[in-house]
Amino acid sequence: MNAEQNSPEGLDAIPHADPYGIFESWFAQARESELNDPNAMALATATPDGLPSVRMVLLKGHGPDGFVFYTNFHSRKGGELAANPHVALLFHWKSLRRQIRIEGPIAQVSDAEADTYFNSRHPESRLGSAASAQSRPLPDRQTYLDRVALLRADYPDGNVPRPAHWSGYRVTPSAIEFWQDRDYRLHERRRFVADGQGGWTSSLLYP
Repeated sequence: MNAEQNSPEGLDAIPHADPYGIFESWFAQARESELNDPNAMALATATPDGLPSVRMVLLKGHGPDGFVFYTNFHSRKGGELAANPHVALLFHWKSLRRQIRIEGPIAQVSDAEADTYFNSRHPESRLGSAASAQSRPLPDRQTYLDRVALLRADYPDGNVPRPAHWSGYRVTPSAIEFWQDRDYRLHERRRFVADGQGGWTSSLLYP
């Protein structure tokens, strides 16, 4: 356990401070303690009818300007994001007994930013993304592998251009909530809400 988990009862482990700074500190610890994909996060969207939809994606950029992930715009989540550009994110780091919830609107990243990230990926990952008609019915796995093979024949070095329908979104938080597990389920929660002027208000919540 870390020092915060061993802190005396009643001592706040989550201060009223810059929430981006708290995220960076917790994320750095997660990168050291999580065995696989510390940047994995649940992405919740909603259909035009308000039905919930959730899946795991990977955080690929973060900072005071927001939290970035990438996807195929023709996928199910891409369609839901186009219809309702508001999302919720959830990080759960079991090794640290912590969660972070983030809520806010999305905006598409620039083409230059998307190109830079796409070109940084392994060539096989680029081929796989370009060949995928994500979320659409697939008659059999071989059909997808054949599409990848056809692209590989055209781009043997794997340098396939980024498809126009593949890019990223940046989530600008309107709220960030930190959750710290404590013994006997006496957990600690602090929720930060953007004040619309570049600052934050926060309060502790009952667990």
